[in-house]
Amino acid sequence: MLDRDLADLYNVETKRLNEAVKRNMERFPPDFMFQLSKDEFQNWRSQIATSNSLMSQTAVSNTIKMGMRKQPFAFTELGVSMLSSVLNSKEAIQMNINIMRAFVLMRQALSELSATNSRVEQLTRRVDDLSHYVDDILRDQNDINEATTLQIDLIQDSLAELHAEKTERDEENSRRRIGFRIEKEETAAKQ
Repeated sequence: MLDRDLADLYNVETKRLNEAVKRNMERFPPDFMFQLSKDEFQNWRSQIATSNSLMSQTAVSNTIKMGMRKQPFAFTELGVSMLSSVLNSKEAIQMNINIMRAFVLMRQALSELSATNSRVEQLTRRVDDLSHYVDDILRDQNDINEATTLQIDLIQDSLAELHAEKTERDEENSRRRIGFRIEKEETAAKQ
């Protein structure tokens, strides 16, 4: 969070907040607080070129009166927590408690989002695996269908040939033979 936003929350001037921090610099190592570089400051200024109605009245009046001439200080969660030891007003302590609760809620939301993202990635992998599995099954089924169709065609061809041979034999057997009959056939037929 930037110094001017924290000053607005703690209901103090940005100048006074920065004075208190500078008097206690040993409490604010680089992982607690840092000053924006000139490039970061210019990029940040170009980002806030929006309507004043979006900014709080105190921030608007400070910006209009003073303008932003210096690069602001940015505080990490630890730096915001340390501010409570530097700013001892009841408002500052209460606001610090609220900010810490907001950080906890934000961390919980990020944790839940991370877990949700992990679950979505896991489900995506499972869907991809199932998709590949279904593709393999369909490919195999098509191979089986083609092989089965070939086998059915061969069976039908074989049955047609067998039927033709049987028909031909039946025709040969049903014809009366011309000539004499041998008695063996006649006696066998009588018995």
